[in-house]
Amino acid sequence: MSHVFVAAAEAAPRDQNLYQTLIMVGIAILFFYFILWRPEQKRRKKLESLRKSLKRGDKVIAMGIRATVDEVRERTVILKQVDGSKIEMLSAAITEIESTTDTAPQKN
Repeated sequence: MSHVFVAAAEAAPRDQNLYQTLIMVGIAILFFYFILWRPEQKRRKKLESLRKSLKRGDKVIAMGIRATVDEVRERTVILKQVDGSKIEMLSAAITEIESTTDTAPQKN
């Protein structure tokens, strides 16, 4: 009969350790969600909406290349560089967007 009480006494601390571990894992998951994952998700959604609203004349930075949007296609954009050369890039490569008020550059 004493073996039953000893087994029950040993099982209680194991259960407590398991619950403490589960609680700590839950706290870690909540930490990663609210501190790391959620803000990154919001930033990605904002950048994606900016990419969808691209128009001719917007100044962008794509993979370190600073250029002006010349044409917007379904998945790509044609960028015009300072020297007049044009390059086609995936719109997903655009990291920063600086929208302009007028859509076409003025020529005097």
